[in-house]
Amino acid sequence: MLNKLDNCRLLIYSHDSFGLGHLRRCRALAHALVEKYKGLSILILTGSPIIGRFDFKARVDFVRIPGVIKLHNGDYTSLGLHIDLADTMALRESIIRHTAETFAPDIFLVDKEPTGLKGEVKNTLEYFKSTDTCCVLGLRDVMDDPDLLESEWQQKDVWPVLQDLYDEIWVYGPEHLNNPLQGLHQADSVSHKMKYTGYLPRQLPESIDPGNINLPEQPYILVTPGGGGDGIEMVDWIVRTYEYRTQPMQAYIVLGPFMPMAERTAFKQRAEQLDQVELIDFSPHLEHLMTNAHAVIAMGGYNTFCEILSFDRPALILPRSKPRREQLIRAQKAQALGLLNALDLSGDRSVEQMHQAIEQLITQHAPSRNACSDMLAGLEFVTQRFGELIQQ
Repeated sequence: MLNKLDNCRLLIYSHDSFGLGHLRRCRALAHALVEKYKGLSILILTGSPIIGRFDFKARVDFVRIPGVIKLHNGDYTSLGLHIDLADTMALRESIIRHTAETFAPDIFLVDKEPTGLKGEVKNTLEYFKSTDTCCVLGLRDVMDDPDLLESEWQQKDVWPVLQDLYDEIWVYGPEHLNNPLQGLHQADSVSHKMKYTGYLPRQLPESIDPGNINLPEQPYILVTPGGGGDGIEMVDWIVRTYEYRTQPMQAYIVLGPFMPMAERTAFKQRAEQLDQVELIDFSPHLEHLMTNAHAVIAMGGYNTFCEILSFDRPALILPRSKPRREQLIRAQKAQALGLLNALDLSGDRSVEQMHQAIEQLITQHAPSRNACSDMLAGLEFVTQRFGELIQQ
């Protein structure tokens, strides 16, 4: 009998054009799956302008669709093309649909946005309804404040899509920690489709020689605002604290590729005046930087949180609360469990408060002291469930 896993295909959609979170999550899933199934080919559809700066394992490739960027007022505009947004969205939708038809995946995995950016995936989901392709939605452990998510999903007409076009919904977190749809009026209509995977653990890439990475020689605190596009207030708070007085340990700051150039230049000039601060723009080797760090200060997005748990680093989280409350909710729940400490970025951001937090961070326990053993079972669950769906 032919084993269906000997020749199968997975298509992953990640709408991300700005930031690193969705792309890095999809990459972690893809690498775990091709490691498990030697006959699997994976194609990632993404609008990320920096996907080419990451290494991918054999049998994982990507299609870069035209990028868009979200403005401060919530609207979108084309990222690289000087054409109307409607034309850009039409291009994206067409590329997604034709790629789906040609690649003919066994499973179509959509990351976070049920209908895609501005509904661009709905057409493809409807097409797959008439095929044998299984459609799966992957959700973070926390999406947003229920009232805000309810309003957003009603506006995007998400519920009929969840009910009619998706076969399963994978929640990348433990069920006992959070239900991302709790408090939504129609959540019960899709609860039978939801499967909780646990958090997605991260590992050090085996193909990378740590000797080729410029790791700090002294003990350091890794400071990472993720993509950096919304990390200006966080980095400024840290730099001001090091300008204020000597801290118990040096800081190694990775600004992120999406921090605006003006702020990036200003931070570099300030860091040059500080013996305890080393600052770089971007590193594709954040896993190595984190595992070698004494502790971590971060904004608290999903991927950074998974890395903190995976590499078992004491952490101080400075979550944003706008435009989404996702990071704040996750940080509050994690702090209540004793996994990390958190300070609210929307407060007064005093240097004395940060100085005290850094002093506490140096002696803080690693999260494994209070973490449940099954919290990081996500990749194991996904690889097993993927095989079950293919065989079915």
